[in-house]
Amino acid sequence: MPKEIDLSVDFLGYRSQNPFWLSSSPVANSYEMIARAFDLGWAGCAYKTLGLEGPIVNVTPRLATLNYEDKRFLGLENIELITDRPLKDNLRDITKLKKRYPKHVLFVSIMAEVKESAWQELARMVEDAGCDGLELNFSCPHGMPEKGMGAAIGQNPQITKRITGWVKEVAQTPVMVKMTPNITDMRLPARAAKEGGADALAAINTVQALLGIDLETLAPIPTVNGKGAYGGYSGPAVKPIALRFISEMANDPELRLPISGIGGLSNWRDAAEFLLVGATTLQVTTAIMRYGYRIIADLKEGLTNYMKEKGFAKISDMIGLSLPKISRHEDLPREPVMVSSINRHLCIKDGICYIVCQDAGHQAITLDEDRLPEVDEEECGGCSLCMHVCPIEGCIAMKPKGK
Repeated sequence: MPKEIDLSVDFLGYRSQNPFWLSSSPVANSYEMIARAFDLGWAGCAYKTLGLEGPIVNVTPRLATLNYEDKRFLGLENIELITDRPLKDNLRDITKLKKRYPKHVLFVSIMAEVKESAWQELARMVEDAGCDGLELNFSCPHGMPEKGMGAAIGQNPQITKRITGWVKEVAQTPVMVKMTPNITDMRLPARAAKEGGADALAAINTVQALLGIDLETLAPIPTVNGKGAYGGYSGPAVKPIALRFISEMANDPELRLPISGIGGLSNWRDAAEFLLVGATTLQVTTAIMRYGYRIIADLKEGLTNYMKEKGFAKISDMIGLSLPKISRHEDLPREPVMVSSINRHLCIKDGICYIVCQDAGHQAITLDEDRLPEVDEEECGGCSLCMHVCPIEGCIAMKPKGK
C-alpha cells in the first residue's frame, strides 16, 4: 500500500492539484463563485460559456428534476442559456481569478456563430484576460443550435474541424473541444476536432430531452407561461451515457487526446469510474447544484481511500485501466454458465424474485410451502434480474452452474 497518495494530474502542460473541476455551467459563473470553490479545494474550472451576442435573456423557471418514488434529483433538465452576465464583467473576473489563484487551472468556454472573425475575436479577448486555456462549446443542446451554434456544430464534423482550426490559428493557450452526446458516434466529430488542431476533448455535455408533461396543465416541464422546450438533461441518470462516449474515444487509436470527463459524476465512486475509462480531469455540475461546493471534501477523501485500498499511488496509475476489458459483445465469453443462488437464511419472503422470474425471466424460481424461493438451475437463464430486484444485499448472487 502506498504511503502517500498524489491526487494531482498533468493536463495539457498544467498541474491540476486534483482532478476535480467546476464545469462550464451555472456553478462557474462569476469570480465570487469560483473563488469560493477554489478555497474549498476544487482544483480547476471551465468558466461558463461566453459569447459575443447579447444581451442574453433567460426564461423563468428554467430547471426541472426527475424524481422517482422516494428518490429526488435522479436527473435535471435545464433550458438555461450561456452566461447572461456582460462580457466585460466576465473578462474582469477571469483576470481577478488568475491573479488570486495562479496555481489553479482556469479554462474558459466560448461559443460564437459560424464565423471566423467571431471565434477568433472571442478567443483573443479571453486569452488577453489571462485564462489558461479555451474550451470550445460545440455541444449546447438548446437555445443556440437554432442559430447554428452549440450542438449544431458538434454534430457536423466538417464545421467542427473548421472552427477548431480558426481558433488554433490565433490561440496562445491549449484548446479543448466540448463534444455533444446528441449524436450516434462521438468519435467522428472528435477526430475532426483533432484534425483541426484540438489539444484535448471534453465530454459529455447534456443530453437533449423532454423531462415530462404536467398532467394538470398538459404543458412540458419546466413550464414557461404555459409552454416548454427541449432541454439539456444531466445528473446521475446520464452517467452511463458519459462512460460509453468517453471510453469509446479513449479507446480510439485515431484520437489519443486527453479527455476531461463530464456527465453525472456525483461521488468518488463515479470519479474512479471516469478515470478508469480514460478521463484525466473530471468536471462536475449537477451534484454541485444539489449539494454545493462542499462535496469536494468527500470526493477527495473517498478517491484517496479507494486509491490506498487498490494500491494506486497517483491518479495516472488509474487512467484507462478498464479500457482493455471493454469488449465487443460477440467476443464476450459464454463459459462458465452462471446461474442464480439464493441464501435462504437472508430471505425475507417478499416473493419479488419469484414474480419477476415468472413474468420477465425464465420461470426458474419457485416458492416452497414456507414461501422460500428455490432456483431450478436447469431452467435458470443466468440473466441476474432476481439479484437486482432483491431488497436484501447479498441474498441473491450469481455462481457457476453446478457449483
